[in-house]
Amino acid sequence: MTTYMSKEVREGLMAARRAGLKKASRLRVLAGERFYPVLSLRETGFSVDAEDAPQLRGLVDLYEGGRHLYQCLIVASELDCGELRYEFKRNTMAADRAPLDHYRDPEAPIALLGKDG
Repeated sequence: MTTYMSKEVREGLMAARRAGLKKASRLRVLAGERFYPVLSLRETGFSVDAEDAPQLRGLVDLYEGGRHLYQCLIVASELDCGELRYEFKRNTMAADRAPLDHYRDPEAPIALLGKDG
């Protein structure tokens, strides 16, 4: 019994795997004005389909659905089986509000009501 696969069969299997990853993943990367689906996210970087995305570099934003997860500074690292892999140079978690520059007492009132007339 042999384990040899022809080049066409191997490429077809890889294309089907990438298509499945694109459908299953809600992750996407925003570069400029365009979004590109993310195939996999790791601690040190992420990968996109080499056919869909151009060579990305610089500052990009990572989203899960409509939720902004990270702002990242990236550099392309390698092309592997039709996937472009990118490494994070900087990966900053996105926040939905500005950080406080002072301590806020948890027991402090949320708002003050003024007196009428």
